[in-house]
Amino acid sequence: MVNRTDRLYALVEELRAVAPRWRSAKWFAERFEVSSRTIERDLSALQQAGVPIYATPGRRGGYAIDVQHTLPPLNLSAAEVAAVATALAADTAAPFTHAGRTALQKILAVLGEVDAEGVRELASRVRVFDGADGHSRPSAAVERAIVARQVLDITYRDKAGEVSARAVEPVAVLGVRPHWYLWAWCRLRQEPRSFRLDRITDAVMTDEVVPNRGLDPATIELTELVGRGILGG
Repeated sequence: MVNRTDRLYALVEELRAVAPRWRSAKWFAERFEVSSRTIERDLSALQQAGVPIYATPGRRGGYAIDVQHTLPPLNLSAAEVAAVATALAADTAAPFTHAGRTALQKILAVLGEVDAEGVRELASRVRVFDGADGHSRPSAAVERAIVARQVLDITYRDKAGEVSARAVEPVAVLGVRPHWYLWAWCRLRQEPRSFRLDRITDAVMTDEVVPNRGLDPATIELTELVGRGILGG
């Protein structure tokens, strides 16, 4: 017996493996030790999600897949899927945005439960309040630190031009037009601070894991950040 997510994935892969031949619902039912009715519901759900599965009618009929209109299995990391989600959220005016979102839903639908949870957790730490442009992309070290939840040593130039070295605990990345910011616990100031990405002149990820300080990206409110002067110009 397997859970439904794994079974849906296995159904598609079995149909791809034998294409253009077909498999009957009875064959799948015996293979996965469930009822034929359960298999028919699974295949119907896949069809409704856009998987090109078609039925061969008749008592000896079954199901087949059009391999020319499907992709082989993709092994995507949480960071890769979160990157797609961030790009869609950051630029809602881009062409095919709606199609991109439905594609993202299909990707999440076939991810294992553990992988999908990792994507959701990482995506929660990328907040887009207003589409930011691409002039302040995070460095590779900042991106790795967000994913790995590890402390960063940064060199930062503030809006007055003063440069300081700081150890920060990354929590989230915030997009507020026209800039991107790193929201982190600043050990120098001993409080949460936001750092404009294009003002981080150097960043090195350490081996230290970020401690749990109870900072939840979901609680971030743009008005509060601006009102407290956390988001600098």
